[in-house]
Amino acid sequence: MKKIHTMIGLIALLVGINGCGGVSSENESATQGDHGETAEAEPARGPNNGRLLVDGDFVLELAIFETGVPPEFRVWMTDVGAAVPPDDVDLHVTLTRLGDVKDEIGFARQDDFLRGDTVIYEPHSFIVSIEAKHRGQTHNWSYDNFEGRTLIGAEIAEAFGLETEIAGEAVIKETVTVYGRVEPNREQHRSVSARFDGAIQSVHVSAGDTVREGQPLVTIESNESLNSYTLSAPIGGVVTERAANPGEQTEGRQLFTIVDTRTVWVELAVFPSNRSRVREGARVTVRGAAGEMEWEGVISRVSTIAQPNQSVLARVVLDNADGALVPGTHITGDIEIAEHNVPLAVKRTGLQSFRDFTVVYAQIGDEFEVRMLELGRQDAELIEVLGGLDVGTRYVTTNSYLVKADIEKSGASHDH
Repeated sequence: MKKIHTMIGLIALLVGINGCGGVSSENESATQGDHGETAEAEPARGPNNGRLLVDGDFVLELAIFETGVPPEFRVWMTDVGAAVPPDDVDLHVTLTRLGDVKDEIGFARQDDFLRGDTVIYEPHSFIVSIEAKHRGQTHNWSYDNFEGRTLIGAEIAEAFGLETEIAGEAVIKETVTVYGRVEPNREQHRSVSARFDGAIQSVHVSAGDTVREGQPLVTIESNESLNSYTLSAPIGGVVTERAANPGEQTEGRQLFTIVDTRTVWVELAVFPSNRSRVREGARVTVRGAAGEMEWEGVISRVSTIAQPNQSVLARVVLDNADGALVPGTHITGDIEIAEHNVPLAVKRTGLQSFRDFTVVYAQIGDEFEVRMLELGRQDAELIEVLGGLDVGTRYVTTNSYLVKADIEKSGASHDH
């Protein structure tokens, strides 16, 4: 409970500090243009839902269009209220992204508007600089269009336990999930019978007792010699069955069963769709039904005989010195069936949701910003990145939800 209260306090601290010094949304941080335009809290919108930029009688409407096409800029102009033919304007836009990465965008006429020649890739978070030349005049504007970005100083990041790593190549371990049961190790299973039939004089152990190798189990008087002898435990383990009581005759029957539970078998059902990919020697991670504990092992044997449900059993021998694996319980196993070297992967612990995307938060200096990911193969720890992140990017791996919380607090918008 103390840990929860501490975390709540840290969140409040981050909100308070960044409320004073965080990076704001584009609606809060637009700057004055070269001709004196000051953006309103909510920028004015034109008939095409684009941002209106005004310089005297010249008005430019800049919109990000992405209906049926990748995101691109489209621009309409008016002068003294009349539409300006697209061919009459020489337009150039520069997007300055986090890390001083610049996207230079040119325009060409299409129908009654100018269409950008570059895809506006996510995130749509940048400083927008616009230069439009019309009838010998140059019109310039600049404004911030930030989304999914926040400022967190080094001391606050350390207080919150934010940890980062460099994104790069990795090995993705492909697994198949199977189910099975814990079974006694039948190679460590002994049945104990009398060497010579006779009368049972005394029994020294009970079912459920743990015995050591050589410990006396029962004393018997031989029917032939009338001499008494003692049967001892052939192995150490647990007495799972006792069929011997004083005064009874042994009559050739099995008197005790002893099982050494210091190792157990985990028998996993592998169905035909995966049978050809599961091999002896493959690594396996075994989890209890509740998933609270894990064990690591390798497949020691794959049966060649199918079960009634058409599965074959893959056996894993596990150490059970602590007795945590109880024979008869159900378990889940993840069998490694392949390894894939990938050029770029991130840790799953760093993943968060942002709008309709799965993201990580890239760090550049004291600023953090979303990176929308296209994802591929994954394992328990890592996930392959197919797009949206550059190799060598530093990203948040631990406590990334705190970065998300601060961004959501700031209300940074997505401008179309």
